[in-house]
Amino acid sequence: MLKKQTTIRHFSESFKLKILSELSAGKYTKRELSRLYNIGYTTINDWIRKYKREDLMNQRITVQTMDELSTCKGASKEIKKLKELLLKKDLDALVLDSYLEVASKGIRL
Repeated sequence: MLKKQTTIRHFSESFKLKILSELSAGKYTKRELSRLYNIGYTTINDWIRKYKREDLMNQRITVQTMDELSTCKGASKEIKKLKELLLKKDLDALVLDSYLEVASKGIRL
């Protein structure tokens, strides 16, 4: 049975730095560089870590208006209140179950 042969590619330091400089200049995105040079997306991330260029890693920035922010805060408060109510309801049900268990034991005696 024949095994699939894989090609191991080694990239020079200057090539890696060229890719990172193109990325930092904003010339291309990681996805575009990956397709353009036939490099794995994760390989580029590995080079970013190797050369300590965390500024090139993906960053998520959330931009919200004041209305959206207040809506999110209100929703968070409501979720917190609902969780507390649910916890109270569960505790009440547990207490009722305990009362029923004690009452059923008392009847059997």
